[in-house]
Order: sequence, then structure tokens, then C-alpha cells
Amino acid sequence: MRYKLTFVAGLALGYVLGSRAGRERYEEMKKSAQALAANPAVRNACESAATTGRQAAGKAYHAVSEKVGDRLPASVTDRLRPQRRRSGEDLDDDWGTSNT
Repeated sequence: MRYKLTFVAGLALGYVLGSRAGRERYEEMKKSAQALAANPAVRNACESAATTGRQAAGKAYHAVSEKVGDRLPASVTDRLRPQRRRSGEDLDDDWGTSNT
């Protein structure tokens, strides 16, 4: 999914930069993108996707750490140790949430 979004963003950027449609078309696209981003339904969908992604990542982390256990090399466990400390806490981050 990430690659599809990157491709679409690159395609849109290429169109804007290479377009001969002029400034009017650019302003029209900019206005419609801002309207889409300000749409409450789109914002709620983005927030839901971010929350679901965080929950899935937490579940995946716990499932992998239970199965792998202490069989990881020291270099990997040193990187995971801060994540283990954070996974026991409730993370208060504002990523993907809006104040609307």
C-alpha cells in the first residue's frame, strides 16, 4: 500500500512539475487537495487507519518477541530493549490524530 501511495504522489508531482496546463490547473489541484484533506470523513478514516496500524504493530511485536524469545543476537536485542520498555506503557503520541 505504501508503494502505491508513493507512486501516486510521484505521479501527481510529475504532472504538476511537467504540466503545460499552467498555473490555473496547479491552483485547481491544490485547492481540491486541500478540500480533500479538510474533509472530516477523510480525516476520521486517516485517524482510524493510524490507530489500527499502531494496534497491529503492537500485536505483531508481541507475537514475534514471544516466538523468537532469547534466540536473537545481542545486537538486535539491544535495539529492541527500548521498544520493550515502551510497549508496557501507554504511548501518548499525537501522530495521526487531529484536534477537530
